[in-house]
Amino acid sequence: MIAETKIPETKQEKPIRFSVVITTYNRLELLQRALHSALQQTIPSEVVVVDDCSQDGTEVYLRQLVQRFQAQGDLRLIYHRNPGNRGHSAAVNVGVEMATGEWIKPLDDDDYLAPNCLEQIRQAIAAYQIQIAPEQNSEVVICSCQAAQVDPQGQELSRTRIFGPGQVFYTPQADIHFGMLLEQLPFGTPVQVAYRKAAFLKSGGWDSSLDANCDDIDSWIRIAQFGDALFLNQCLAYRTIWPGSYNQTFSYQQRLATNILMKEKILAFVHPKYSERLSRFSRIESYLRLHWGIVALRKAKLQSAWEVAAPALFSPRAWGIFFQVTQARRSPQFRQMPIQKAVLIE
Repeated sequence: MIAETKIPETKQEKPIRFSVVITTYNRLELLQRALHSALQQTIPSEVVVVDDCSQDGTEVYLRQLVQRFQAQGDLRLIYHRNPGNRGHSAAVNVGVEMATGEWIKPLDDDDYLAPNCLEQIRQAIAAYQIQIAPEQNSEVVICSCQAAQVDPQGQELSRTRIFGPGQVFYTPQADIHFGMLLEQLPFGTPVQVAYRKAAFLKSGGWDSSLDANCDDIDSWIRIAQFGDALFLNQCLAYRTIWPGSYNQTFSYQQRLATNILMKEKILAFVHPKYSERLSRFSRIESYLRLHWGIVALRKAKLQSAWEVAAPALFSPRAWGIFFQVTQARRSPQFRQMPIQKAVLIE
C-alpha cells in the first residue's frame, strides 16, 4: 500500500512543496494547537496564518513567534493580519494568495493534523505522478483523507467513513462530479482536504456569499473541474465538533436549500458520458427532502421533519433514490466504487 511505498527521490524532479494555510479569529488557545500540528509535520512546510482581526492577543503572540523563528533562521512561518474582520472565506483566499507552496493544506484554527499528514499526502501524489499521470496525461488537483471527529477536549467521537478500495485510490476528473452527485465521493471538511494552488486560483477561490455554509464544498466542486482526485483511507486529521456551533443553528429548511444549491452546482459539471444515468433534478430534490426530513425526525424535530419531507413523501422515485443511496453506503460493493475508472494505487 502507498504508506509503505518508497518513492525514489531520483524519480521526482523536485519535492512537492506544501503550504498550510490557517485561518483564525479570537481563538488563540485553539490556534496554538493547530499551529503546533502544522509546524511539527514530518516533512517541513510553510505555514501561513491569516488573522481575521482578532482582539484576544493573537497578534502579539504571532508577531513574537515569527520573530523568534526568524532569529533562528527559520522562515517557514508567515503571519498576516486583516485590517478588519472580513469573514472566513475571504481569509482563506488571502492565505492561499500569500502561500508559495504548490499544494495548499487548509486548516481551521480549531482543527489539527496528524504529524504525518503532509508526508502521506505527498507520497500519494508522488505515486500518482509516477504510476498514473504518464499513462493518462493527467494531473491530480485535489486530495482528501479520513478524519477523526473530536469533542472540545480532544476525545474522539467518530471517524469519517472509508471510501473506495485500499488505502489510496484515484478517480479521474471525468468521474468526480457524478460521484459527488450520488454522494459516493465526498471530499469532506477543510481539515481533510489538500488542493493544488493553481487549480484553486483558476476556480476563483472561496465564495464569501456562502461564508461558513458550504463554502468549502462549493470550492471542491469547482477545483475538481481541473484534474483528478486522490482519496486516502487513512486518518490524518482531527475535526472539532462543537455543541451549539454556528452551522447547527441553521434550520432544516436552510440546510435543505443549501444542499439543493450544491447539487445544482455539481450537476453543471457532470461529464456528458453520464447524461443517460442522471435522474431528473426534481427527483434529486425530492430525495434530499426525504434525507433531511429523516435527519430531523431522528433529532425528534417532528414539525421540521414534516415541513421538509412532506412534498416528497408520496414520490416512489424519491424513495427509490433514497434506498439506492442508503444501500450503496452499506454495501461491500460500495467500497469498490461504482465509478468506472477508480483505480487503486499500490
